[in-house]
Amino acid sequence: MAQVLDIDRWNLECEFNNTDHRTDLNGVDRLIVRRGQPFTISLYLRSGTYQPGVSSLDCVAETGPQPSEQYGTRASFGLSANIDTSRWSATVTSPPGDMVALSICSAPDAPIGRYTLTLGPSGRIEFILLFNPWCPGDVVYMDNEQSLAEYVLSQDGIIFRGSYKYPIPTPWNFGQFESGILDTCLRILDMNPKCLKNPGKDFSGRRNPIYVSRVLSAMVNCNDDKGVLWGRWTDDYEGGVSPLFWRGSVEILRNWDSQACQPVRYGQCWVFAAVACSISRALGIPCRVVTNYMSAHDTNSNLVIERHINENGELVQSKEMIWNYHCWVESWMTRPDLKPGFNGWQAFDPTPQEKSEGVYCCGPIPVRAIKEGELTFKYDAPFVFAEVNADVVTFMQKKDGSSSKVTSTVAVGQKISTKSVGSDAREDITHLYKYPEGSDEERETFKKANHQNRLLQQQENQGIHLTIKVSSEMRKGCDFDVFAVVTNNTQSEKKCRLVFGSCAMSYNGSLGQNCGFKDLLNVELAPGGERRVPLRLNYSKYGGLLTEDNLIRLAALLVDYSTRETILAVRNIVLENPQIKVRILGEPKENRKLAAEITLQNPLPEPLENCCFSIEGANLTGGCVISERLGSPVGPGEDAKVKIYFTPTHSGLRKLVVDFDSSKLCHVKGYRNVIIGK
Repeated sequence: MAQVLDIDRWNLECEFNNTDHRTDLNGVDRLIVRRGQPFTISLYLRSGTYQPGVSSLDCVAETGPQPSEQYGTRASFGLSANIDTSRWSATVTSPPGDMVALSICSAPDAPIGRYTLTLGPSGRIEFILLFNPWCPGDVVYMDNEQSLAEYVLSQDGIIFRGSYKYPIPTPWNFGQFESGILDTCLRILDMNPKCLKNPGKDFSGRRNPIYVSRVLSAMVNCNDDKGVLWGRWTDDYEGGVSPLFWRGSVEILRNWDSQACQPVRYGQCWVFAAVACSISRALGIPCRVVTNYMSAHDTNSNLVIERHINENGELVQSKEMIWNYHCWVESWMTRPDLKPGFNGWQAFDPTPQEKSEGVYCCGPIPVRAIKEGELTFKYDAPFVFAEVNADVVTFMQKKDGSSSKVTSTVAVGQKISTKSVGSDAREDITHLYKYPEGSDEERETFKKANHQNRLLQQQENQGIHLTIKVSSEMRKGCDFDVFAVVTNNTQSEKKCRLVFGSCAMSYNGSLGQNCGFKDLLNVELAPGGERRVPLRLNYSKYGGLLTEDNLIRLAALLVDYSTRETILAVRNIVLENPQIKVRILGEPKENRKLAAEITLQNPLPEPLENCCFSIEGANLTGGCVISERLGSPVGPGEDAKVKIYFTPTHSGLRKLVVDFDSSKLCHVKGYRNVIIGK
C-alpha cells in the first residue's frame, strides 16, 4: 500500500534554482523559475523515510483566483520514475532517507505568474513561473546564447532617435531585474480590463505570449485602462515631466506601482516602447526596441498619406502625419495561430495611435507578414504596413482655393534600426520589413497588399531637380547655413520661383514657428546649370523656438514658370547637443564605492542656470537615480562639472546612463560602459 510522505519542513534552494533558471538577478530570497525546466527542493520528513515504489506524494500546482484544470490554471500530478519536461511532473532524485530531494518540472506551456504548489496534506510552497526562451518546448524559445544575453538578460540598451540622416543613440536603463520590478509587471497583468472582467480566462491566457504581448500593448498606455504611461505630444507637461526626463523604465514602473496604478506623466513613443521592452524581458519574452525613421501614421487605412502645403511650402497640419521617427518593440515567439513561416520577431506597439478591436493597442504582427504584404494576418497588419510603406501624395493649396499635385520625393520607412547584439552599434533591419525599393519582390508585395497608389518618383535625370544640402556640423548654439540646390537637367533655359523656409518641429511631425525664410521670384538656370541658394539659421532666431527634440524642418518649393510644375524638397535636421564626458575614478569592483567625473561644455552664447546631472544604471546605482546640482550658472564655453559617487552590486559589463538638464539646454543624454570586476 502507498505510503504518503509526511513533510515537516522544506528548503526551496532558491540560490541554486534561481541561478540555474537565470533569474538570480531578481534576487535569491524567493523561488523564481522558468517553465519547462526542472527545479529541485529539499523536503525534510516528520516521520518515516522515502521508499521508492512505496512512498507517494500528491502535488497540485495552481495559479490565479479561480484555478481549474479546464483552463490549465490547475495541474494535479504525483511522483513518477523520471521527469517529463512536456507536462507537470515530479520525481525524487535522492536515495532513501528522511531528506527527500524533489525535482519538479512545469509544463512548457503553463500560464506564467504566481503559483501555489501543494505537496501532500502538509506542504505548501509559493513560487513565480516565467516564460523560458532557453526551453525548446516553449513558444518563446530562441536558439542563440548571444541573442538571449541581449534580448532577455541585458538590463540596459540603446534606443535610436534623431533623424534617418543622423540617428542619435540614446542610452536606456531597462532595469527588468531591479528590486520590485517583476512584482510590478505581474500587477500590470492583474490590472488589465480582461483580467478584472474574467480572471479565470485571463490567467489561462497567460500561457500564450501572443496574448500577453497584446495585453502589454494596451496596458503600457493608459488610454483605456489603469495603464502605466500617459502620452503627451505638446510642450505642456504640467502635472508631470517631459518624456525626455526619463533615463530608464525603473522609476516609471515604481511610480505607477506606488501611486495606486495612476498613470505616470508623461511618455512618448520611445518611452512607451522601452517600458514594454522592460516588462517583456522581465516576464521572459525576448524583446527589443526598434526605430522606424520617416514613419507614416495612416488614419484611414488606404496606405496613402495625403499632405497639404501652402504656397510658401509650409505644411498644413492634418491627422495623417509622417513622424520623424517612431519606436515600437519586437518580441520573439512562434505563431501557431498563423500559417507556417511567420515565427520569429513580432512587432507590437504600445504607443496609443489607433484603436484595435476597440482598444488602443497594436500587434503582435509577424515582421515577415509586413515584408510579404500579408495584410489579413493578426494583428493590425495594415497599420504597421503603412508605417513603413505608405505612399506620400502632396497637394499645394492655393490662395484662390484651388489645389494642385506637387512632385515630392518623401520616402516612408527609412533606416529601421535597433541596437546590435553585444555592442552599442546600430543594426539596420529595414530588410526584415521591406524588399529593396523598386525590386520585383517589392512590386509583388504591393500588388498583394492591394496597394495601387505607388507613385513613380521623379527621375533624377529629367526636368528640374531640387535637393536640400546641409553642413556636417550643426550644433545647438551655433549659426550655420543650409542650401537649396536647383539643377536644370533640360535642354532649355529655365526661370523659376524658389521658396526656402525653415521651422521648429516635434519628432511626431507637428510644426512650430518659422526660423528663417527666403522667397526668390527670379531664379534663372541655363541648360545643365546649377544654383545653390543659402539660408542662414541664427541661434538668436531658432534658439527660443526649438522643442526638446532639437529638430528643424527645411522645405524648398520650386515653381517652373514655363511648365507650372511644382517640386517640393523636405529635410529634417537635428541639432547636435554637446557631448557628455564621463570618467570613472577608482577600480571598478563589486560593492566598492566609485566616482563618476562628469563634464559638459556649454555650447550656447548665454549662461546655463539650474544645471543638474543625474545618473542611473542597472546594478550600479541600487535601482535609484542619483542627482547632483551645480551651485552657480555656467557661462558660455565654460564646463559644467560634477563628481557623483555610486556603488556597483554585480560584476560584468554595465551601462552608466547620464542626463544633464538646465534652463536652456534640456535633457542631454550620455553614457559610459563600465566593466565591474568580481
